[in-house]
Amino acid sequence: MKDFVIILDSGCELPEEFQREEDIIVVQGHLIRNDGVEFRACQHWGGDFERETYYAEIKKNPERYSTAPANDTEFFEVFEKYVKEGKEILSISLSTGISGVFDFVTIAKKRILEKYPDARIECVDSLRFGPGFGLLALYAARMRKEGKTLDEVKDYLEKNKNRFHQMGWLDDLSFVAKKGRMTHAKAFMGSLIGIKPIGEFDYNGLTTVIGKVKGEKAAYQAMLGYIAETIEDPEDQIIFIAQTNRLRQAEAYKAMIEERFHPKEVYINDVYPTCGNNIGPGLMAAYYYGKPISEGLTEEKAILAKYTGEK
Repeated sequence: MKDFVIILDSGCELPEEFQREEDIIVVQGHLIRNDGVEFRACQHWGGDFERETYYAEIKKNPERYSTAPANDTEFFEVFEKYVKEGKEILSISLSTGISGVFDFVTIAKKRILEKYPDARIECVDSLRFGPGFGLLALYAARMRKEGKTLDEVKDYLEKNKNRFHQMGWLDDLSFVAKKGRMTHAKAFMGSLIGIKPIGEFDYNGLTTVIGKVKGEKAAYQAMLGYIAETIEDPEDQIIFIAQTNRLRQAEAYKAMIEERFHPKEVYINDVYPTCGNNIGPGLMAAYYYGKPISEGLTEEKAILAKYTGEK
């Protein structure tokens, strides 16, 4: 059995400490400022970026930065390094629902096989992004540590990626409105009356709003109720909580999750500049393993409605 490496793109938002501990390689994407300056390896704060100033900057000017994934040549170079070492490769990519990075990975694989016909690279579309993608990859790394083969890990991911959930809100609707993802009228109304749109991953690797609730207290209650009905074996899990400049709310959510579900660990993830540029301030969501997500999110909408009072 050959050793294999796990290679991700930076859409995973997997904290650097997990990358080091689990020996996961992340190929960095590109963050381009509108004056032409380009940044790489933006999965931390410090240097050119600090959390509060960065989110204040992009809230004021959502077009200040643009993003691009690593291209096929960049993936080829990383793949080639490990192929030369005799390693097999498991590549896990950001959801095809929001990015073309999987296409770059498959092109890189084709180029590798043309040059190294005996190489082995398996590619998985995570159908997840951010910490949901990172959590999926963490499960893969833990399975590898247990001695599972590349085939076993890939098969698990393909069969179970639809079990990785997102449950949280995005409360700064003005940012996504400026990005063209929601009308300004709806954004203004949502901000004015304190509505929390609550989102979940859908069957196609996107996030869909499955309900809404007014106020933080009611939102926490609804989200905890939803998690209770969709999570499996919480005491055996690491749960990620992502936040974009909503640390206070994330810490409160973490304490509630720990008290109610007693997971192994709840880890608060910052969302750093590259992914944060496409989300903006206001995200606060938990990521965990649970029941399979239904096509069309019909079951999930019905579950949340019990706690929001929506019909």
